[in-house]
Amino acid sequence: MPEFDPARTAVVNVHWQHEVVSPQGAFGPYFAEQVIRHRVASYAARVVAATRSRNGLVVYTQTVHRPGYPDLIANTPLFAMVSEHQAFLGGTPQAQIIDELAPEPEDVVVHQVRLSGFFGTELDTVLRGKGMETLLFTGVATNLAVTDTVFDAINLGYRPVIVSDACTAATDQAHQASLETLGLLCPVVSTEDVVRQLSG
Repeated sequence: MPEFDPARTAVVNVHWQHEVVSPQGAFGPYFAEQVIRHRVASYAARVVAATRSRNGLVVYTQTVHRPGYPDLIANTPLFAMVSEHQAFLGGTPQAQIIDELAPEPEDVVVHQVRLSGFFGTELDTVLRGKGMETLLFTGVATNLAVTDTVFDAINLGYRPVIVSDACTAATDQAHQASLETLGLLCPVVSTEDVVRQLSG
């Protein structure tokens, strides 16, 4: 695992919302079983705790839509499902981040309405303003929002690191295929690797 400066490192937690990772969420039927079976949230929570312990930045990307969905362009089947299921409405319990990964007051929560956490958001501005260089990624789904956000991070000049057991997809095969692709572009490491390095 490459060395990194904890003070210039952020963990970017992608889509840890009830709509995505809880069984009752609109997208829960796709992802919740994988999250639960592999204990993915618990690994992500360890990465978050380790980052906080070394004064790194903790960031969450959270999909939030306005009532009536004026900010939704339903140009993919997944985006069309958002309005069909009345999902990700701001202020609703289902749109909230799960308790196991609940943000603390000093954390940053970025609201997004597209696939990447960077597109149309203040994420890049926040990261640059805080002097972040290395981005640790956790979240769901590895082959969708995580990958798209990582690609944007690379194009913007950041050094992404994928925490493999703190991410998942709808199937083990989709998750593994995404890790193989991402591994061509950036380090793919375990939670243990990250915690060990952050603990010094």
